[in-house]
Amino acid sequence: MSYAFPIRVYWEDTDAGGIVFYANYLKFMERGRTEWLRSLGVEQRKLREETGGQFVVSETQLKYHRPSRLDDELLVTADLRQLGTASLIIGQRVLSKTEQERMGAAAPVLLCEGTIRIGWVDASTLRPARIPVQVAGTLERCGGSMTQPFKP
Repeated sequence: MSYAFPIRVYWEDTDAGGIVFYANYLKFMERGRTEWLRSLGVEQRKLREETGGQFVVSETQLKYHRPSRLDDELLVTADLRQLGTASLIIGQRVLSKTEQERMGAAAPVLLCEGTIRIGWVDASTLRPARIPVQVAGTLERCGGSMTQPFKP
């Protein structure tokens, strides 16, 4: 399995019907990406302080499969799909452990999937720049699958 980050659905994540508001899947994916990078030793605040640059989202594409509800236990995955000189594409999925248990499924049930392109920019000008060598090297060494075991 890909790197997976656990999230629970709270009131603030839902609409009046107790269903996760669609835009909140992007928030869940942001948390998952941030924790995936942190698991690789890439701390974004530290990088900004040391290099003057930062990652920004430049493109998203999502497909919704099933809803999620209040109190559901989710897993957010992250896989590196493409590494360029100034951006990377990450494949992400939001899976439901709660739905897996409800349905008696063999694996967590897919709720939402998509790709996110993040680019490296100069933090002061927000203009594209090359991803720092130490970050690109870390991502390159981890390979295309970015498989990282989940550690609770």
